[in-house]
Amino acid sequence: MKPDAYDSKAQIGVVFQEVAVLEELTVQENIDYFCGLYIKDKKTRKQYVEEAIELVGIEEFRKFYPKQLSGGLLRRLNIACGIAHKPKLIFLDEPTVAVDPQSRNNILDGIQKLREKGATIVYTTHYMEEVEIICDRIIILDKGKVLATGTADELKELAKIEEKVTVEINCLENQYLETIQKMEQVEEVTYHGHTLVVTYRKGKNNLVELMDFFKKEKISYDKIYSQRPTLNDVFLELTGKELRD
Repeated sequence: MKPDAYDSKAQIGVVFQEVAVLEELTVQENIDYFCGLYIKDKKTRKQYVEEAIELVGIEEFRKFYPKQLSGGLLRRLNIACGIAHKPKLIFLDEPTVAVDPQSRNNILDGIQKLREKGATIVYTTHYMEEVEIICDRIIILDKGKVLATGTADELKELAKIEEKVTVEINCLENQYLETIQKMEQVEEVTYHGHTLVVTYRKGKNNLVELMDFFKKEKISYDKIYSQRPTLNDVFLELTGKELRD
């Protein structure tokens, strides 16, 4: 793209992971400045700025300076500055890193609203639960290499596990863990902090079989539930479970 391709640039919004706002301007002045790079009509710009402020939920902070804002509010301001001019294509680079739960929910709600209004969003994150909430198509990257692509359901089909059963149990002896590991269809058994997790390769009656085993051995437990593989399971399976820098 050429430096003077203003019409094309006006259709693109970029929100970097690092907050990029002007410290000497207030919240409203920051949004107005960045919106004004592409929207010259003052009346239209004023409307767009107000809509951006409302979208990210910072109405009460419009006269604050960036140094007066919390980390979550700064993130929300950063997003407002990047999308105020109503671009059709928006790049969001890990916008919820190190923010409080309330700000995180607000940011995700805002992104969903942008989608509903017709924007195409390219979203990068390490939080797989966010991916499941807001993404239609997903690409899993590792060290610059594309490992998988598809919808959430399509990617889950790549997982070698069919079911994960989690049990809250106070005390479970090693001999019982070994017996469970030897059960047909069991892929892996972990037991940490009074939580037992049994993953299965396949099978339809895994939960019933495990409950019958506990009943037979007179093993009491507090809670037991089953779930299908998550995107996080797929991500770890494809990229490996070792720690990364």
